[in-house]
Amino acid sequence: MTSETRATVEELLRRMTEGDHDRTAELFAEPVDWLLSWPAEGHPEVPWIRPRSGRADVADHFRSLEAHHVPELNGTSVSRILVDGADAVVLGEIAQTVRSTGVAYTSPFALHLTVTDGLVTRYHVYEDSLTVTRAVASRS
Repeated sequence: MTSETRATVEELLRRMTEGDHDRTAELFAEPVDWLLSWPAEGHPEVPWIRPRSGRADVADHFRSLEAHHVPELNGTSVSRILVDGADAVVLGEIAQTVRSTGVAYTSPFALHLTVTDGLVTRYHVYEDSLTVTRAVASRS
């Protein structure tokens, strides 16, 4: 099980890096347990942060994320992948530039994934939401 989990996580990260949002979404189960570590009410200037439940929602999330950032300036990196059975934790640093403000930001992140039968059934992201909000809302 651990090797299947690792292979699925590595494939997910590869597809995310390539920017093929539909192919990325194909790796998610229907429904998916989706959580981003933000306040429940979200933030009006951060539209990609909202509940998601299925593949179409997942593809939309990644499209929206890309639309609000400058993909050529993405420097997000993964420092470690830890796998224990069906669960994996990906640790790294988000490095993005907001398209509308031109503000660059970085944030450490942890991504908790669960893989069942080769599909991602849990996708929980923990990041510094205040840093993201400040970069998106900045008018400097």
